Amino acid sequence: MPYIKSLLDNDLYKITMQKAVLQHYPDAWVTYKFTNRNLNMKFNGAAYNAIVENIKAMADLALTVNEFLYLKDYKFLDVGYLEYLRNYRFKPEQVTVKFLDGDLDIEIYGPWVETILWEVPLMAIISEAYFEHVDTEWSHIGYHTPRGTGRIWQEMYDYKTLDKAIQLKNMNDKFTDFGTRRRRSYETQDIVVKTFKESGVPNFFGTSNVHLAMKYGVRAVGTFAHELVMGVSALDGLRYANKFALQKWQETYQGSLGYALTDTFGTDAFFRDFNQLLARVYDGVRHDSGCPFTFADRIIDHYNKLGIDPTTKLIVFSDGLDVEKALAISKHCAGRVRCSFGVGTFLTNDFPNSKPLNMVIKLYDVNGIPVVKLSDSPSKATGDKDALRVALWTFNHKPLDAK
Repeated sequence: MPYIKSLLDNDLYKITMQKAVLQHYPDAWVTYKFTNRNLNMKFNGAAYNAIVENIKAMADLALTVNEFLYLKDYKFLDVGYLEYLRNYRFKPEQVTVKFLDGDLDIEIYGPWVETILWEVPLMAIISEAYFEHVDTEWSHIGYHTPRGTGRIWQEMYDYKTLDKAIQLKNMNDKFTDFGTRRRRSYETQDIVVKTFKESGVPNFFGTSNVHLAMKYGVRAVGTFAHELVMGVSALDGLRYANKFALQKWQETYQGSLGYALTDTFGTDAFFRDFNQLLARVYDGVRHDSGCPFTFADRIIDHYNKLGIDPTTKLIVFSDGLDVEKALAISKHCAGRVRCSFGVGTFLTNDFPNSKPLNMVIKLYDVNGIPVVKLSDSPSKATGDKDALRVALWTFNHKPLDAK
C-alpha cells in the first residue's frame, strides 16, 4: 500500500508557492538535494526499496473532483491555477535515488513549477520507510495510561496527543500542526489532527496538511518557505532577494497569506529589506531559526522604529517547538506582539527511545546557478560551499577567503 494516497497529502505552502512560480517563473529549471543531518541513522535495503517503490507510485496520484471543489473554497487559489493542478501529475523520473553503505543520495531535477511539489511527500516517504524497515521497535510499544489500561501504540499516541492539546490550551495563542515532512507515518499525523479536532481545544488553528484539513474539516495553513527566496536570489538578484520575493508574493496574492519568512539569509538581511511599506502590507512574520526570544524583541523594535504598533502584527514561531518552549515564548510575547505556533516533529514523531530523522530537502540550484540558505542558526546553512562564501560576503561582509 503506497504511503502517499492523495495529491493533497502535502503542505499548503507547496501549493501556494507552486501558484507563484507558475505565475512568475514558469520556465525555471531547478535541482533539489536531500541531506540526512544525522549520518548515524543509516538506511537498509528494504527501506531503500520502499522509497523507490513509493516514488514510482506517486505517478498514479491526481486531484479528485471532491478535492478540486474543496480547494475552490480557498479564494486565494484561482480557477486557472486549480485547472493546472487538476492536470498535474508527479513524474518519478525527476527523482534520482542512490543507495550506498546505508546512506541515501537523492536529487530532484526538472521544471521548478513541477518539481516543487516533491519535497514534502518525499520526506514523508523517507521517514515512513525508515521507521517501517530500520527502526521498528517503536511499533511494539506497550503503554500504561494513568487509568492503568495497556494500549497499543496508536491508542498511546492518541492519549499523548490529547495531553499535549490540553497543555497547549493553557496559552491564549493559536497553534497549528506543521508535522507532515518528518512524521513517523501517515497514521501518526492522522491521529494528531483527529485528536486535536475532537478534543475541542479552542486554540487549535488547523494543519499544514491539505488532505487532513479536508478530511477533518479544519483549516489548511501555510504561505511560503525559504525555497521561494532562494529561487528569487538566482532569478532576480541575491542582495535584495528578500524584497523581490516579498513583492512577487504580494503580486500573486494581493494581501492574502501575508506572513514573511525572515531568516533565509539571516534576520539582519531581512530587516534591511523589510521597509515600512512591506512591514505594513504584511500581517506578520515567521520565525524559523535562532533564539525566539531575541527575535521577538528585535521584530517588536523594528515595528516600533517604523511607527507600527507591534500588537497589530503576528509572529508565527515554527522552529523545533514543544509544549514547554511554546508556553515560554507565549509568555514572553504577551501584551507586546501577537503570536502563534507551528508545531511539527514534536506532534507527529514523538516516540520514547526512538529519535525522528533529522533531514532536509533543499533547493540547490536554479537554471544552473547555485542557491543557498544562511539561516540564523549556522548548523542550518545549506548550499554549495563557494555560493555560501559569496552570500556571506554579500550579506555579512565576511571576506571570501575567510574560513
